[in-house]
Amino acid sequence: MEECIFCQIAAKKIPAQLVYEDAELVAFEDIKPQAPIHILIIPREHFPSLNEVPEEKKSILGRALLVARQIAQEKGIADSGYRIVLNTARDSGQEVFHLHFHLLGGRRMSWPPG
Repeated sequence: MEECIFCQIAAKKIPAQLVYEDAELVAFEDIKPQAPIHILIIPREHFPSLNEVPEEKKSILGRALLVARQIAQEKGIADSGYRIVLNTARDSGQEVFHLHFHLLGGRRMSWPPG
């Protein structure tokens, strides 16, 4: 989708601080970080939210979590702890309607999150 900002980042039409990329996924620094480490992990393919990921594409979800784990290890937060957030639809707080995981760490997290 040409108008989707995350699709444009994945296509390198908009600059971002990339921390990971492969044929299916891209990860980059969030421009409004909520923690010292705040990385967004997105599929290159456009899915507006988790609700729209078809069954035949479900493997991308597991791959995204494994990439989050890898990035957490590389950023040095794997042992101290990190949080992965996936918002789905407006009431959850989803603002960009392209499936994305937030990897947050580098500080103590509280519960409930909000």
